[in-house]
Amino acid sequence: MRLLCPGCGAVNQFGSDRPVVEAKCGKCKARLLDGVPHEVDDQVLARAIRQSSLPVLVDFWAPWCGPCRMFAPTFESYAANSLQSTQPVVCLKLNTESSPAAGQQFNIRSIPTLALFQGGIERDRISGALNPAQLNQWVSQRLNQ
Repeated sequence: MRLLCPGCGAVNQFGSDRPVVEAKCGKCKARLLDGVPHEVDDQVLARAIRQSSLPVLVDFWAPWCGPCRMFAPTFESYAANSLQSTQPVVCLKLNTESSPAAGQQFNIRSIPTLALFQGGIERDRISGALNPAQLNQWVSQRLNQ
């Protein structure tokens, strides 16, 4: 099992027999999954997608976007609830305003856009603010395909 530390960016590797929600970074000792969607830049995002053994859900957003701000609490709640799930998800946020290259690289045409990555590849994406039930259903369906 591999996870990128949201605090220091170190790649952590540990046995799958260990509960992932209790894992801590070997370098900075921060929890690897803390139930909070972490703001990342394009470089950290690329590393997280490449290195994570868990699915990575990314919210591409911008501070001036009203629907993005309205969706933020739903995404935060999903990240917190994901820790209790049988399949936890790493939740990240990328500000397309401060990281325009990533928006271009991932071909983001509207925001908010959610993209789900697993095994280093994009499984699916959806644009627009979702309510909690829609978000749960969308992620569950994509992970169980």
